[in-house]
Amino acid sequence: MKPRRFLLWLGVLALLAAALPPKVSPNTQQPLVVVLTYRGPVTPVMVRYLEQGLDQAQRQQAEALVLQLDTPGGAVNVMQEVIQRIRSSPVPVVVYVAPRGATAASAGSLILLAAHVAAMAPETTLGAAAPVGPGGEDLGSTLKAKATNLLAAMARSLARRRGPKAMEVAQRLVTEAYALPEHEALDIGLIDVVAEDLPDLLRQLDGRQVETVDGPRTLHTANAQIQTRPMGLLNEFLNLLSNPNVVFLLLFLGVQFLLVEIGQPGGWVAGFIGVVLLVLSLYGLGTLPVNWLGLALIAIAFVLFILELKTPGLQGGLIAAGGITFIVGAVLLFNTPQALPFQRVSVPLVVGTGVVLSAVSLLLVGLAVRAQQRPVVTGKEHLRSTLIGRQALTRTRITEVEPGTVYVAGELWTAELPPGTPPVAPDTWVEVVDVRGSRLIVRPYPKGEPDVQ
Repeated sequence: MKPRRFLLWLGVLALLAAALPPKVSPNTQQPLVVVLTYRGPVTPVMVRYLEQGLDQAQRQQAEALVLQLDTPGGAVNVMQEVIQRIRSSPVPVVVYVAPRGATAASAGSLILLAAHVAAMAPETTLGAAAPVGPGGEDLGSTLKAKATNLLAAMARSLARRRGPKAMEVAQRLVTEAYALPEHEALDIGLIDVVAEDLPDLLRQLDGRQVETVDGPRTLHTANAQIQTRPMGLLNEFLNLLSNPNVVFLLLFLGVQFLLVEIGQPGGWVAGFIGVVLLVLSLYGLGTLPVNWLGLALIAIAFVLFILELKTPGLQGGLIAAGGITFIVGAVLLFNTPQALPFQRVSVPLVVGTGVVLSAVSLLLVGLAVRAQQRPVVTGKEHLRSTLIGRQALTRTRITEVEPGTVYVAGELWTAELPPGTPPVAPDTWVEVVDVRGSRLIVRPYPKGEPDVQ
């Protein structure tokens, strides 16, 4: 195409583009509501999921973001991150405790108060936000007073826009571990809406004015388009790693695979799998309150198992000690009398895995003992005992002065003839009579061709 014609077509395309109608603003289209659903403890996965939802809602200029929540609570520092994301969002955030039977307990109750609109389904509860230690234990008097006062002040601040009565009850959620159902929370003004389901919630939100970081905003949610954002496989997987029972099993299986690798060295698959499982368990340990004494006891048990594998003459004494140490450490790892229910590891699971770990270690020790007692089967003597008397098939001509090649025991070998032996043609059966270094000494098979090979 000539340059002049190219410029002419380019000008025509520019005029056509300018004549096209402008893109319709999202505000003139059907309102959009982004819906997130989160069930489980308050962990870093929740922060990640909320950030992804807020980014999507902001890009698509959504009318609101609804976080459907059911949580037993979680770490204070993670709760503070969630609250900061909600309060700094230009998109109104509606926290909806649902479905029926759901709770917003502990840290979840303050997340509910932080929402631009707090909503609950019938037969749901909130509250019990009293602080506990990182391992679920009671705090000392001074430390507990500091933590309680800090969280109580945060609760009052979040409930301030809801009136004096709501502020008083919000403080009791922290100072007295107070809990209440949805209808009482609505009567007090602690929440804004009780909705049967999501469509009912959107109908009640329509026309409501909320205050965001960008100023007051009126919600238009009637007939809104609902866009559900699932957690996704990665977030679901990371959330699964926050389950104490799953973390414990990963720790157990990781140790088990490493013991197999140490007891039966020579491969890499078991060791690789063990390392991967231990790394995944370390991620879970980083999201949960951990009693470090329990973790140290599990490490000691691991050392005892390795020592038994390396010195199998101790009759399993180290394995018994390691099994008991492992069980005690696992019980202490997450299970404390004051721990919340979702932070507990099943005691039968702990005992069962401890017994299995000890049994597998005993099996590996038995294999190691039998390996030590087995006679040596390598080297020159092994070759002589294996090859002498075997029949081989020649692949090349062999003479007294010119070695050739024979096929025996699935391999090709260089072969020679004893002095005074006539030449042997290819594809002739011979018998191995001696092994000298890496060469075989063969002679013609006295019976011609063997019947079975």
